[in-house]
Amino acid sequence: MKTFKIALGATLLLAVPATAMAQEVTLRLSHWIPASISPASKGIEPWAKDVEAASDGRISIQIFPAQQLGKAPDHYDMAKQGIVDLAWVNPGYTAGRFPIYSLTEVPFMADDSVKGAKAIHEWYMEYGAEQEMGDVKVCFIHPHAPGTLHSKEKITAPEGIKGKNIRPAHATMARFVSLLGGGPVQVPAPEVREALSRGTAEAVTFPWGSMYDFKLTDEVPEHLDMPFYLSAQVMIMNKNSYDSLSDENKAVIDDHCTPEWSSKVAQGWFDDDMAARDKLIADPEQTLNTPTEEEVAAWRDAAAPLVDEWRAAVEAKGGDADAILEGYTQSLEANDARY
Repeated sequence: MKTFKIALGATLLLAVPATAMAQEVTLRLSHWIPASISPASKGIEPWAKDVEAASDGRISIQIFPAQQLGKAPDHYDMAKQGIVDLAWVNPGYTAGRFPIYSLTEVPFMADDSVKGAKAIHEWYMEYGAEQEMGDVKVCFIHPHAPGTLHSKEKITAPEGIKGKNIRPAHATMARFVSLLGGGPVQVPAPEVREALSRGTAEAVTFPWGSMYDFKLTDEVPEHLDMPFYLSAQVMIMNKNSYDSLSDENKAVIDDHCTPEWSSKVAQGWFDDDMAARDKLIADPEQTLNTPTEEEVAAWRDAAAPLVDEWRAAVEAKGGDADAILEGYTQSLEANDARY
């Protein structure tokens, strides 16, 4: 009888559904934008929900938006140190820390954010992720549609920057503003409206959707209608958080940390940016200013020194700038995203 009971117990244990024995985990995801605006509502949140669905509910993702757990520039270290499991990071908020990645910030390199997201992901995982972000798991790349300049007064040529205070999107754009004789005013995106309303800044480099996301149309009604630059955020994961997952849960995360997912996440933001541009065009209080071919050429010529600066920064840290630059342009071309 005792032998029978033991055998029966083993049989019952085997009969327990696998899902009941599967690892269940809650991951804390932090970002620094309001939950209602497009990068979160049409990018981050759908990704998180798909992770939950693909794991059959084993993985739950708790999202903390709007700098609840830390300021925007702190998000890389928040993930690195395990303060959060996942963090949405703008590498350009920490000047000089990620010199390879900063190539994505140079104007006039990529003209398509959705295809560009895949191109950047593929390139960075080969040429920079291990060197610069090896202490975290890089998950996906999340750029907006090519952003542009929004200002209080009409600006269509690079000389219009001289003498003006501009809120730049990231460190590379800050250097570009300085190169053109302007004064960069570096504040995180949620603080831009205050800087403009106080007169601390007279213009901002932003994606189209941010005009409505951050309620800026009254402050900067003049818009340079030209694909200008990308700001590509990165979703990263704490390594210990990843390593502690079961194999089946790791597989779900891995399946959601791919170049294809970078494009999927970027698509929602792109759609919102294009809808915002159309809305601005229809608004009689807003003006979109198209530069001439000569002015576009002048912008591109003015931005050329930024590549030289990037090259010097990479080589100073022992990187092969020529190979990295060639790899980036080839990836953009292969994905039909080259400017």
